Amino acid sequence: MKSKVSNNLYYTCALIEFIGRKTKNKRHMVVKFLGEEVIRHIFEYADVFHCEQIEAVAERFIQECKIENGSFDNVNDCKYTIPDYWSIGAVYQRLIENVDKTDLIKILIEVYNSWISGYIDDYNMAVYYMTPQYLKVCYEQGEILD
Repeated sequence: MKSKVSNNLYYTCALIEFIGRKTKNKRHMVVKFLGEEVIRHIFEYADVFHCEQIEAVAERFIQECKIENGSFDNVNDCKYTIPDYWSIGAVYQRLIENVDKTDLIKILIEVYNSWISGYIDDYNMAVYYMTPQYLKVCYEQGEILD
């Protein structure tokens, strides 16, 4: 069973993914629009937000943070089975926890703004299927390893 911290991080990452898909923004842009303070709020109250439909929660933060629509549509561009937003949330949650557990929100912002986010979000590459340990090593090395 996951800890409350892990569950809250998982929900936060899944919500970022959901908002990104809904607004057609790269995930680092969603993180930028939300900002650290709002992300900390989502993380802190994730167990409460999780009781609502994610669509309603997403809409609330899209409105509050004035998240504009973009043109990044990795769902439409995917040639294969599209992973759901919960699955991608889990990929980010595990990577963030594997990188460092001291300040998860700072690491979240760092990971989403790093080079690896583009690889995770390209569903045609299937990097999101790789093991958490592999993704951590790639992240630390700064490249996708053979």
